[in-house]
Amino acid sequence: MSSLTKVLAEEVRKIEETAAVGRAMQTNRLTHHLMPPTGWLNDPNGLCWYKGRYHVFFQYSPFESNGGLKFWGHYSSEDMISWRYEGVPLLPDSVYDCHGVYSGSAIAEKDKLHLFYTGNIKMDGDYDYINNGRQSSTLHVESEDGIRFGEKKVAISWEDYPENYTCHIRDPKVWKDGEGYHMILGGRQKGDKGAALFYRSEDLKNWKFDHELTTENTFGYMWECPDFFSLEGQEVLSVSPQGLTREEFRFQNIYQSGYFILKDGKPEEKSFREWDYGFDFYAPQTFQDGKDRRIIIGWMGMPDADEEYVNPTAESEGWQHCLTVPREVTYKNGMLYQYPVKELNGLRENGTSISGSSVELPVNGPFDLDIQVKGDQGKVSLGENLFLEYQGGDVILTLSETAGAGRKVRKAHVPSGKVESLRILADTTAVEIYVNGGEVVFSTRYYPETQAQAVKVEAADVDGKIYGLKNYVME
Repeated sequence: MSSLTKVLAEEVRKIEETAAVGRAMQTNRLTHHLMPPTGWLNDPNGLCWYKGRYHVFFQYSPFESNGGLKFWGHYSSEDMISWRYEGVPLLPDSVYDCHGVYSGSAIAEKDKLHLFYTGNIKMDGDYDYINNGRQSSTLHVESEDGIRFGEKKVAISWEDYPENYTCHIRDPKVWKDGEGYHMILGGRQKGDKGAALFYRSEDLKNWKFDHELTTENTFGYMWECPDFFSLEGQEVLSVSPQGLTREEFRFQNIYQSGYFILKDGKPEEKSFREWDYGFDFYAPQTFQDGKDRRIIIGWMGMPDADEEYVNPTAESEGWQHCLTVPREVTYKNGMLYQYPVKELNGLRENGTSISGSSVELPVNGPFDLDIQVKGDQGKVSLGENLFLEYQGGDVILTLSETAGAGRKVRKAHVPSGKVESLRILADTTAVEIYVNGGEVVFSTRYYPETQAQAVKVEAADVDGKIYGLKNYVME
């Protein structure tokens, strides 16, 4: 362990211990969403199932609640209900990543856990940091226990990337197919066109450029956090494109996250579908677990935040952002659905049945509303804080001026043309809404003045339950 590593690790330990002292006074902390011990959280990384535990790594800036020098934080769990904070396994302590441990992925192979990530170097000087002034290499570390990682090695040097790309190549996702290994990276071509780069390897150490994928026309200037997998015989390319033009029912956030179901191995702009239509969702990553499920977790936040993405906890409580709950991804009706993993039903308690045409129930804290609805239109209200209205296949999410902290309205079309079921997972300051079993999803942060509020459901006919929710167990 180098002197720099020791100093950084000790500083993180001290700031986390200090933050823990005042944690009980933080009323906006979340109960069933993973969040940082202190400071800033963003992209989920290294998601995997390894030696009987789920592992969730995340980009982490412990010293700055508004972002800063990036580390990796780490949680693990046997059941996705009881979580253990494992500390900070990757620090910006080498010549390859001293300006940030950026995003990446994990692969469990031959009794070892391998992490691949982008090491960021940003040089001092008069640079634009797009075409010059930045070095972003793909780094590789190994572990035998999933907790302690060894020497950082360069898998692909920034000098070896294709010449038609800018300095912006990052976020490796690695997987095995047959006897070979594959890696996908997000990139920004010269000429400002987003694309994905594919590499292959026989040993996880020596990587060769294979091919690239992009759309016929420019679809954003940069593709971040790419992912590639097959589901029910369909090849899926997931990317987070930057630079799309906002529309009324699509691309409403500053940056987007979505997927292409490939046609003849190629992505088509018209087939791109957003993963989530809420205010706070970006940089998702998927993995296959020990039950052969494809699970997705996203960042409930947004880079380059503006007045639409204010989180008052940054100033009042010294932390910012969280991750979505784990969701199972399934293929149905020519598209991907996502829905909370079944394990999360174990958080439910005190179920109350709901039926009728207009129902109002008091809640005091996190809850899980799971209902079937009939009729062409309806509305769900969380006090005077959040309103979800639907008419036919149009769904509108509206937040009040105070609870929204700058967030106002998001809209979506339901492809099937009708709302038949709703599930709302409401945490203290986060909410996830699943329409028709995950046909459409909204994720957003919100800040009600009190946890005691009335949930009101108005529809032609309502049938279902509302449950109180227990906290994640944090070890």
